[in-house]
Amino acid sequence: MRVDTAENGKEGVQKFLDSAPGTYDAILMDIRMPVMDGLEAAKRIRLSDRPDAGSVPILAMTADTFSDDIQNCLDAGMNGHLAKPVDPEQLYRKLQSVIGSKRESPARPGRAAV
Repeated sequence: MRVDTAENGKEGVQKFLDSAPGTYDAILMDIRMPVMDGLEAAKRIRLSDRPDAGSVPILAMTADTFSDDIQNCLDAGMNGHLAKPVDPEQLYRKLQSVIGSKRESPARPGRAAV
């Protein structure tokens, strides 16, 4: 797996917008980031005019686990929610479930943004 990181939500959105469509298999989005929080970043990605803006899976990663927090993530356009501290096995299962059939070939390396 190849991973790109961003220091804040604004940088994460910009990395997505500057990449070629289809570059990212998934985006792991921290909710509490400086400059722009993860909810706003997810909304901006979803509202962009890129062909993959509506289909790239976005998973929330946050310690906020109340039902309202999870619903806020879904309302922002995210595909799922992972509670911190993140259990690696749960993370891999969730990534498999949202990426799974999107993979073009087993030889193609995956790429995620966090």
